[in-house]
Amino acid sequence: MNPSLKKLLATSVGVLTFLFAHPALASVVIAGTRIIYDAKESEAVVKLSNEGKAPALVQAWIDDGNPKAAPADMAVPFTVTPPVARIDPGKGQTLRILYTGEPLPRERESVFWLNVVEIPPKPAGDEAEVNRLQFAFRSRIKLFFRPVGLKGNADEAPAQMTWHLIKAGNRPALEARNPSVYHVSFASLHVTGDGKTARFDEGGMIGPGETKLFPLAGEVSTNALHRVHYQAINDYGGSTEGEVDLGTPSAQ
Repeated sequence: MNPSLKKLLATSVGVLTFLFAHPALASVVIAGTRIIYDAKESEAVVKLSNEGKAPALVQAWIDDGNPKAAPADMAVPFTVTPPVARIDPGKGQTLRILYTGEPLPRERESVFWLNVVEIPPKPAGDEAEVNRLQFAFRSRIKLFFRPVGLKGNADEAPAQMTWHLIKAGNRPALEARNPSVYHVSFASLHVTGDGKTARFDEGGMIGPGETKLFPLAGEVSTNALHRVHYQAINDYGGSTEGEVDLGTPSAQ
């Protein structure tokens, strides 16, 4: 082997070994997987904690569903304080989310997203001379604004869903309709019938009054009775499981 090529390969292997031997992990953890902003309250509170060994700088903002938009471009009826904070190792930081009063629908829930970006500190001293990769970690969780006086409650919403098994092209799919005034989030959906199973495991959310199609992976018989098994996510991030009987699928 050419000596120059051999040296290049050895250097490349060393760089790859360094990258994979030092995995990057986020240090700042959000307490909870979703936020419920009750309209009768003056604010919603979110707690962050730094479980790493170094200080972390975090930036927080709320978006309206567009994850690519810059924080300065967001026109949402909420403010987050503090928008930027330093969290020392083993310490925490409380974020306060305030509704600024711009009109939102009063007959149903609205959904937004809280973004938290963790920026690692700049290396100092001897570490500043070492070549290294640094990553900024972004977490994004749902913020549900819940007006006062909504009909029913969020816990009942998954059981109110209506389901239809259809053929979308050459694939089976579940058509789901949410008649409630709440958003319903699913971790997984399974359809069983005649000893066969088709699944949707990517997670999804259906808004109030919305109809949505979930393509299924797997096979289900076209002339058997079916049953949909769902795993919904409640206000606390826990799972709620349920089952519904279906008829035979129709073509689409």
